[in-house]
Amino acid sequence: MSQRFEAEQWIAAPLPRVFGFFADPRNLTRIMPPRQGAKLIKLSLVPPRFPAGAAPPDAGQMAGLGTEIVFKFRAVPYLPMHEKWVALITAFSLNEYFSDIQKQGPFHRWQHTHSFEAKTMDGRDGTFLHDVVEYEVGFGPIGRMLEKLVFQRLLRRTFEYRKKALESIFAGEL
Repeated sequence: MSQRFEAEQWIAAPLPRVFGFFADPRNLTRIMPPRQGAKLIKLSLVPPRFPAGAAPPDAGQMAGLGTEIVFKFRAVPYLPMHEKWVALITAFSLNEYFSDIQKQGPFHRWQHTHSFEAKTMDGRDGTFLHDVVEYEVGFGPIGRMLEKLVFQRLLRRTFEYRKKALESIFAGEL
């Protein structure tokens, strides 16, 4: 059965800076909870294409359409077993959104869309981030039980950690 998880966060930093941070896969481990032991294994970076003279300064570090990211992490924190996850960037629009799917990993299906919007809050300019994750655990009744007992909680905790990590990373940006 397909599940949907959404998260939102406002970050006190300019849109191009926040988008550039997220579009660089090397930053993924910085926003994952340490107990998950996330490590980037391989990166087949395909920078996005821009019209001549229109590329942002950090374009060479961004994961454009076709980028493949291989990392490992603990699906169950504190256990020594790591899951290999292969993600593929399937959509990219500078300073607006990008999407990735799981090519290989613990889920039957996984699609994650990161959307970005410049937004002023309490008189401060910043960036509004909206994440939509659509996934299926698979494995029939056992998978449904794992989804309720483990994966919903894991997703929630991962995004809660990410929120705090981003607040720290972007502290004092504006």
